[in-house]
Amino acid sequence: MNEILVIYDSLHGSVKLLAQHLAHGVEAVPGCKARVRTVPKLMTERDSPAKLVPDTGAPFATLDDLRECTAVAVGSPTRFGNMSAAMKYFWDGTSGLWLEHALEGKPACVFTSTASLHGGQESTLLTMMVPLLHHGMLIVGLPYSNPELNLTSAGGSPYGASHWAGPDGKRPITEEERRLAFAQGKRLAEIAKKLSQQDLQ
Repeated sequence: MNEILVIYDSLHGSVKLLAQHLAHGVEAVPGCKARVRTVPKLMTERDSPAKLVPDTGAPFATLDDLRECTAVAVGSPTRFGNMSAAMKYFWDGTSGLWLEHALEGKPACVFTSTASLHGGQESTLLTMMVPLLHHGMLIVGLPYSNPELNLTSAGGSPYGASHWAGPDGKRPITEEERRLAFAQGKRLAEIAKKLSQQDLQ
């Protein structure tokens, strides 16, 4: 069984929904299973201590999740054209895996959500790829064989699935955005499966 890690940070729930659609795409591939994880919020000195386990939803991601899975999908809301501080903090703590070359050759993809249509979706997706490339991972995008890329008037790009959530974060995911997230998860799983089969030969 190929386990695909779907790790996300979500403020109003849009990135979480994208992660769920992406996970459905992963599990549409026989022999593949999605392992859905989130990251803890960052706490300042004046905040109460962060919880070790979330009250609801996906468990917090660990370095073992990255080590054990055959592929990784990373999702984050946009913060001034970049990933969230919580997601950046998580990746900043992966230097031990980098020293081990533990993630080299694993396929990976990225996805995001923004409040405004031109709020930095593509720059966020591109900058989220940088730590993955430093780990030697293989970036999986969304090819234009997905017709939704030419039809969407909201989120979606060849760099990864995305969503336009609106200023209040409540704009529903469109059918095109949902299909692109599903397609991205399915493509990531298919590539991970092919690579793992080659390793077994």
